[in-house]
Amino acid sequence: MRIIISPAKKMVEDDGLPWEALPVYINKAQELKNYIQSLSPEEAKELWQCNDKIADLNYQRFSCMSLEKNLSPAILSYDGIQYQHIAPGVFDTDSMEYIQQHLRILSGFYGVLKPYDGITPYRLEMQSKVNLYGYKDLYDFWGEDIYREVIKNDNVILDLASKEYSKSVKPYLKPEDKYITCIFGEYKNNKVIQKATLAKMARGEMVRYLAERNIQSLDEVKDFNILGFMFNSDLSSESEYVFIKA
Repeated sequence: MRIIISPAKKMVEDDGLPWEALPVYINKAQELKNYIQSLSPEEAKELWQCNDKIADLNYQRFSCMSLEKNLSPAILSYDGIQYQHIAPGVFDTDSMEYIQQHLRILSGFYGVLKPYDGITPYRLEMQSKVNLYGYKDLYDFWGEDIYREVIKNDNVILDLASKEYSKSVKPYLKPEDKYITCIFGEYKNNKVIQKATLAKMARGEMVRYLAERNIQSLDEVKDFNILGFMFNSDLSSESEYVFIKA
């Protein structure tokens, strides 16, 4: 089973922790790095769609960026809500090995990351409109690459990513692939209502739940019952597991 999650916009600087390998698509990340370094501050801010403070920080990051030095493990480099609830800093060895085998982080900049790949802080969301080699956007730039790496040696995918990132995988699915999207929400007025912050929290808790229990089968995923969420078989299907908050 392969578990996919989104990155976070907020990242921490190098903390000196050991990492295992460079990302598999480091050469394509280098192309994106070179492209962003060629932009003016105004063009970079337009690409990132952010305020002046964040643009200045990331422009400085890219101006002196190395993809091979002063790196940190990917799973410890993101500081968003989902990652706070994964809490990888307190994992034992078995949980660390589990996520390294099963978990993949999708990235607009790196493509696909294993948790202990070495990365540097960056900003580049998957929806960004890059103008590189005639590609219309990052989905076009990455093509099937992300899908091929995610599916390598395992064609069962548990989707804990946002739609922005799962869109880099879903269009390339083959009939033999099994793809399950997890939905976390509240049931009101005969429909499932998802709240962004709560969904991010639940996705993080799900990753930790799977890792700490060494979950290997999809049936075991249904036993998740943290933050008041419970699997609802009536609302679920073969391609969607729906967890409703009591």
